[in-house]
Amino acid sequence: MNTTSTSFLKQTDQQQQQQQQPSYSDTLLLPKTPFPLRANAAKRDHLFRDRCTKELYEWQLANNPGDLFVLHDGPPYANGPLHIGHALNKILKDIINRYQIQLGRKVVFIPGWDCHGLPIEQKALGSFSDAERTKMPPAEIRKRAEKFATEAVELQRNGLQRWSLIGDWQNPYLTMHPEYEISQLRVFRGLVEDGMVFRRNRPVYWSPSSRTALAEAELEYEEKHESKSVYVAMPIVKPASALPMHAIFDKHGAEKANVKLVVWTTTPWTLPANRAIAVHPELEYVAVRFSGSSSTYIVAHELLGQLHDTLSTDPEAAVTVLAQFPGSALLDTVYANPLTSEEHRVIVADYVTSTSGTGLVHSAPGHGMVDYEVCASQYGIQPFSPVDDDGRYTAEVGIPALVGLDVQSSGNDAVIRMLEDLGALLKKDTIVHSYPYDWRTKKPVIQRATPQWFADIGALHRPADAALGSETAQITAVPKQAISRLRGYIAQRSEWCISRQRAWGVPIPAFYDMDTGEAILTTESVDSVISALEKAGNGINGWWTMSVEELLPQHLLVRKDGSRRQLVKCFDTMDVWFDSGTSWSNLRQRLERAGHIEPSSASDKKPFVADVYSEGSDQHRGWFQSSSLLSTAIQGTVPFKTLITHGFTLDESGAKMSKSLGNVIDPEVIVSGGKDLKKMPAYGSDVLRLWVSSTDYTRDVVMGHSVMAQIGDQARKFRNTARFILGNLAPEGPQTPNLVELRQTLEGVPKEALRLVDRIALMELYKSATSLAESYNSHAFNHVFHELCRLTNSVLSAFYHDIVKDRLYASHPADPARIATLHVLYKTLNVYVRALAPIMPHLAEEIFEQCPQLLSPNGTEQLLASVGQTGWYQLDDAWNDAGVAAQWAVLEPLRASVNRTLETARANKAIRSALEASVKLVISNDKTASAASAASASAITQNAGELAELFIVSNVTVSTTPSASTDDTPLATLKCTLPGDLDVEIEVHHVKDHKCPRCWIYQSKSADHLCNRCDEVIHRH
Repeated sequence: MNTTSTSFLKQTDQQQQQQQQPSYSDTLLLPKTPFPLRANAAKRDHLFRDRCTKELYEWQLANNPGDLFVLHDGPPYANGPLHIGHALNKILKDIINRYQIQLGRKVVFIPGWDCHGLPIEQKALGSFSDAERTKMPPAEIRKRAEKFATEAVELQRNGLQRWSLIGDWQNPYLTMHPEYEISQLRVFRGLVEDGMVFRRNRPVYWSPSSRTALAEAELEYEEKHESKSVYVAMPIVKPASALPMHAIFDKHGAEKANVKLVVWTTTPWTLPANRAIAVHPELEYVAVRFSGSSSTYIVAHELLGQLHDTLSTDPEAAVTVLAQFPGSALLDTVYANPLTSEEHRVIVADYVTSTSGTGLVHSAPGHGMVDYEVCASQYGIQPFSPVDDDGRYTAEVGIPALVGLDVQSSGNDAVIRMLEDLGALLKKDTIVHSYPYDWRTKKPVIQRATPQWFADIGALHRPADAALGSETAQITAVPKQAISRLRGYIAQRSEWCISRQRAWGVPIPAFYDMDTGEAILTTESVDSVISALEKAGNGINGWWTMSVEELLPQHLLVRKDGSRRQLVKCFDTMDVWFDSGTSWSNLRQRLERAGHIEPSSASDKKPFVADVYSEGSDQHRGWFQSSSLLSTAIQGTVPFKTLITHGFTLDESGAKMSKSLGNVIDPEVIVSGGKDLKKMPAYGSDVLRLWVSSTDYTRDVVMGHSVMAQIGDQARKFRNTARFILGNLAPEGPQTPNLVELRQTLEGVPKEALRLVDRIALMELYKSATSLAESYNSHAFNHVFHELCRLTNSVLSAFYHDIVKDRLYASHPADPARIATLHVLYKTLNVYVRALAPIMPHLAEEIFEQCPQLLSPNGTEQLLASVGQTGWYQLDDAWNDAGVAAQWAVLEPLRASVNRTLETARANKAIRSALEASVKLVISNDKTASAASAASASAITQNAGELAELFIVSNVTVSTTPSASTDDTPLATLKCTLPGDLDVEIEVHHVKDHKCPRCWIYQSKSADHLCNRCDEVIHRH
């Protein structure tokens, strides 16, 4: 008979034997559940959205017993579609809010939008030319901007709600709402009352591309900006008497001696506006002459070496130091500006250094804030800025060839050419350095003196810093350095330019006397404006449509001498950071009106402080700062208890996401899928939320399709873990009979009924649950994510669930060991679903829907509608068993060693399955062993009867003697050392019993027969 025939006969014989063996599959309690294997989120999310958002929000405000919790939403710009940064920001806030709801607090979250400002105005007028925009009446601009902002708010609101964010979405706060604008004017009035608002002609950051003044927070810095730098010689006309005259001027007059002050600047275009040269009074300066040169140059002594090539065309030229003297000796030296021939004086200033340049600083108080501070305050030199709104020279420059030229391009080049023609240019170069840009137009700005309105915030430094840094304030910051960063930004500012030259915004309610130029801005005038606008009922729009007489009382229209004032309104609007920085005031009004907080009286204005402010790290210069300053000015403290800062989103290569790079990922694609669903599947909002929780948001975070694939895979593991538990606890979902009775049974399981593995699982559950709560409390959501992964992957799937499948499937339904397992699964599910709920509300609701009877709190008379209504989980301290922990400290490494030994036997093809193995543990019989070693040995021997289950093998024996018989040679061995230096040798043998055809464990006494346990179960059926 050939080999093929023999093989065929053996195969046929095996098939006949299998057909003769009875099937026991119908006798097993295999898990089954209507809970779907796949989320199919894009089509099913809507089934759970209302119950975990709108309905839950209303329910918790009416029913939660705890204190009020307010996370105040920083308003995003209403200027376009949502991006991934919105997802990071809003989902972080929602996780915080949902956790607080589960703690039993009444959560108020009112989403907001920043609706004013240049970005919105520009987009609203995008289809018009510059000329058409210039001619457009303010009322028309405002109408179009309001329409655009309203549409943008609606677009963003719809998108945000698809992420299942909880809050009062039907009643958001908008900075363009009349109520909000009036509230903002009242905050402004408070500053006026305290004398903190003033008007001054001084340099501000000016954006020619936007035609408006900018605050520091509206700038971004381009690190690779190129500027043309020049060294310029300015001849001395009249030397100061303190200079060593004879040595420098060589017995000749100043004109004949040809002595020049050398300055260096990276803004040549500001030289026509030069009004002084600054030197440091204590630095040493020298007058030098190079061989072959008819000029004498004055520079800082420390910089002479590096200036040699600049001051002389001949690198070999000898240099003669004619004199050395302190900077103070130069004070009041008169020099001439070579461009204009105007004469000015040398001043002294402490900000001058010898680290770069020449040690002499060209000062243009109309184009430099530092220059202005010294020139105006110490020397009475007024700013001069011959530049218009478009950044072009005006006729005031006094040089006809420059009029109309752009100061940052053609005008700058023209100045350099003039200096060269005049023989005043010593050297020109191009440098690459950091330079401020308009954050909206992405174009460079200038500093330009214009009449602007300012808030004096220097007076707020001390109280704001105290509110942020004092022990009594107890401000919590995430990360910790966020507070020091905010304090640093506040300390850097003394004045805040709050006026903007735009139509779309809240006006500065000032008036100007046309005859005298005097500005009228008092508490009485502001009160009158607020009252008139409220009566007119058209909000801030009334400022543009109402007359001066309608806005002010008659006595303010008349001078003291009885003559009538000719007043005009100020049409500057407030900085948008002033708009959003007053949001705490509007929020307070809404909370008072809703009865959430006690109304404050005029005589007893208690400060309102939100529980949390949370925004991106750029808001230290923006909303965090403006809110802190304005709240401190009006309330005497900052408006938050906790400050949470998150980073920005990067692509998978670490590059910042931007449309120009083409690396932006649309969050809607993550949720609903892209055009190619294989490459960009629809993950649903839960997976997007899970990504947010997985990030260390205190740093910049990475987002990409491979990242989302990994997050989606972990989400499936969470789902499958829950599905396994539900399949054993509630096989028919909420229709499973007697779930209430099952709950009572499971609640009544005594500790003594639990096996070792059960007690270990509960101990691990206690550890995870404690860690999860701590991480939620500290806003460390990436720690929550990783602990959920550990609980899911290591504790449940790879350990407990794998071990107890035999009990669940093969034991009798009433078997105490199976009931004990269900008890552990029941307790686990109650923790698991609540821990998932703040991050993955749809999954949590879907789990809850399967067995609300098992997941509602004890004592609940009726079934609850949402897992969000069930509160946080309750832990039993009995789970945290020190004795079990001590035993597990021994058995866990022993189990790992047993698994390695089994894997060796499997790799050697000695066994196919661990159930084919019998494990022998040979414990060292060292009578001199320590107490710790004895304790480890005891942990093994006391639990010897449960080790087979723990190791998922058919049999375990414990001995102090190794196998000696050649007939019993181990298939694999391994020696390991356990805690207490206990040595254990692990032997893997073939199990001697037969495989049970029902449970597959090798514990039957004869082939093809049931084991004792399965035989009993069958007969009990």
